[in-house]
Amino acid sequence: MKNLRKALEEYLAVRRALGFKLTAAGYVLPDFLSFLHRQGASHITTKLALRWARQPVTVAPAYWAQRLGLVRRFAQYQAAIDPRTEIPPQGLLPDRYIRKPPYLYSHREIVRLIEAAKGLPSATGLRPWTYSVLLGLLAVTGMRISEPIALDREDVDLTRGVLTVRQTKFGKSRLLPIHPSTQRALLSYARRRDRIHPRPKTPGFFVSDGGTRLTHWTVRWTFVRLSHQIGLRGPSDRFGPRLHDLRHRFAVQTLLGWYRAGADVERHLPELATYLGHAHVTDTYWYLSAAPELLRLAAMRLGPTQGGLPS
Repeated sequence: MKNLRKALEEYLAVRRALGFKLTAAGYVLPDFLSFLHRQGASHITTKLALRWARQPVTVAPAYWAQRLGLVRRFAQYQAAIDPRTEIPPQGLLPDRYIRKPPYLYSHREIVRLIEAAKGLPSATGLRPWTYSVLLGLLAVTGMRISEPIALDREDVDLTRGVLTVRQTKFGKSRLLPIHPSTQRALLSYARRRDRIHPRPKTPGFFVSDGGTRLTHWTVRWTFVRLSHQIGLRGPSDRFGPRLHDLRHRFAVQTLLGWYRAGADVERHLPELATYLGHAHVTDTYWYLSAAPELLRLAAMRLGPTQGGLPS
């Protein structure tokens, strides 16, 4: 097992040196090796890889395929070192990802989330402001949750009202102009944060009560707690509206605004794709199917000869 753990460290180091982030592999594959150890196995087998991949019982089958794929790539590397290694073949698990329909928050639900965040308990008084401003920023910019918590102070230009989002998904960076009201909210938060933590422990813009950078897990846990509190999830619900759905709402509301204003949506779609940080404009087209009103407005634009509704 020591040899496998050493091989995994080398595998991750080599691929990261080639530019791969391997965030998921970095915490998933050590768990796989722990599973092998509990099974008394000294090398990778297809049977054990399959059993481990299907351990989470409350997830979509495509997630099992993703887990098995991580093992497969490591096994391909390990097979050159240990000939006993079995490489799980392709196609053992269904890997077709079915995109979940987004939950489209109402304006009132977003206000209630932000108001609930303002009531969070806090040792320093900062936590309610951190989460209320963070949730508001997600709602008005459509950022991925990883993006605002990765912002450093130098990335937030409160004079020009521009956020610099660095090296996010697909390795892309972009500039996000923000509304003056958002600019004022961030400035107010920054002043409060600096009064409470005049000697910061992190360059991060959003910080915890203790002055450290926020983590994905803490933010998601807090969001779920707030969701239960305001009724977005039932008392025993394990699933429900997600933080990522705030991004969907932003995209849908932007598209609806353009359609209602009579704008040339086709021409503006690349602008929305750039703002959202999509690798391809086709990713942005998906939002056209996210709301019935969007589909209706898009169909009306086509006209009868193009398959749309008759005028």
